[in-house]
Amino acid sequence: MSSENTQTKWGQFIPLVIVFFFWGFVAASNDILIPVFKKAFDLTQGQSQFVSIAFYISYTVGSLIYMGISLLLKKDLVNKIGYKNGLALGLVISALGTLLFYPAANTGSYPLMLAGLFTVGLGFSLQQTVANPLAIALGPIKTGSQRLTLAGGINNFGTTIGPLIVSFAIFGSSAGANTEMSIESVKIPYLILGLAFLLVAILLKFSSLPEHPETIDESNEEKATAKSSALQYPQLVLGMIAIFVYVGVEVSTASNLPAYMETKLGFLTKDIAPYISLYWASLMIGRWTGAVEAFTDKMSTQKILRFIAPYLAFGVFLIVNAIAKHDLTPFYVYGLIILVLIAADMASKGNPARMLLIFSSLGILALFTGMSTSGMISVYAFTSVGLFCSTLWPCIFTLAVSGLGKNTSQGSSFLIMMIMGGGIISWLQGFVSESIGIQSSYIVGVLCFSYLAFYAWKVSRILKAQGISFDKNISGGH
Repeated sequence: MSSENTQTKWGQFIPLVIVFFFWGFVAASNDILIPVFKKAFDLTQGQSQFVSIAFYISYTVGSLIYMGISLLLKKDLVNKIGYKNGLALGLVISALGTLLFYPAANTGSYPLMLAGLFTVGLGFSLQQTVANPLAIALGPIKTGSQRLTLAGGINNFGTTIGPLIVSFAIFGSSAGANTEMSIESVKIPYLILGLAFLLVAILLKFSSLPEHPETIDESNEEKATAKSSALQYPQLVLGMIAIFVYVGVEVSTASNLPAYMETKLGFLTKDIAPYISLYWASLMIGRWTGAVEAFTDKMSTQKILRFIAPYLAFGVFLIVNAIAKHDLTPFYVYGLIILVLIAADMASKGNPARMLLIFSSLGILALFTGMSTSGMISVYAFTSVGLFCSTLWPCIFTLAVSGLGKNTSQGSSFLIMMIMGGGIISWLQGFVSESIGIQSSYIVGVLCFSYLAFYAWKVSRILKAQGISFDKNISGGH
């Protein structure tokens, strides 16, 4: 690793995180589209979850196309065309997907809507394959997972405002507005989004982002034990399942929440957006907390920031909802639940395996609370799952690619492929809810968190056997 790579390169990192914002904006907006399409096209809960399937399966298809092209070229695609070009190409593909919303809305075609979302997701797949390792590469490796957490926090700014903007575009601003929505009102926000994709593609093309960032060189010892394929590393194979169930529980908890609030609590579709926004804001709250170490090495400053960062993120949520003229009274109590997150973050001491175990256990507790209570307590319990999902992506990603050396980018591509869990597990929960009821269907999420707790325990032993210990490498910020 080069000697000058001792600080985060903020000038390059800031333009990069714009794409993280887009992924969040679109993913969370899907939770508003699901109940809208369900009514407009007269779908079952299982059929309405095809929105999630179309969007998340595209990540897998995108990864397979990426691997296929790399095999044909006999060289990794991004290594050949460069990281900046890879990001720009991904944004152009996503922009083409948004164009499909225009004929889809005009003709009232559900399959064409799904095709549009699928194409947007294809572009995101390429962007993710490039941007995740790039976020880790733009600074010292010891704060790589914290930089990924910070990028995730920007992603969740997108997830916080996405549902509110799309809901505003479909239902209008006044609380007394008619609950009937025109499917044609969907096309404008997505065409604007497509324009934004193209503008950012141009911005990135002229930014100072490196085309070929310095990758971490393997030591001679690693070269001697290096394997020919990333799939020969058990931490990666088990990590692929972990990414699958993690994205699954994160997405399905939110995408089935509107159905729960409508059927069990009598909410109107147009009034659910602030709660979906709070769920995704919870991920932002957790990620801003987890990213503290990327800013400073001083332990005393970190302790102060660990309290400031989550409430700053919560403040962003409150301000955005105040601008949208939503009643904030139901949300103030949520400030107390954030204290649980801060305690859990401190207890993990920066060790990704310990953090994964603690946060997964709290996720199980939150889901059981939501399943066994009623009214707003259950809503807050389900919403708090966002807090406990918040830092799991960088934890799993870091653990799964640890010790892979030259196979790291191949491993990254396999992990991106498993994002399809978001669609499959959302559909599975929707399908299960048709037989056991929407509230009990959250047992699917409990099973996902249970696997993540197992992975946290198992991967520590696997990495220890390979001579990798995160307690030495990461905690203390040294």
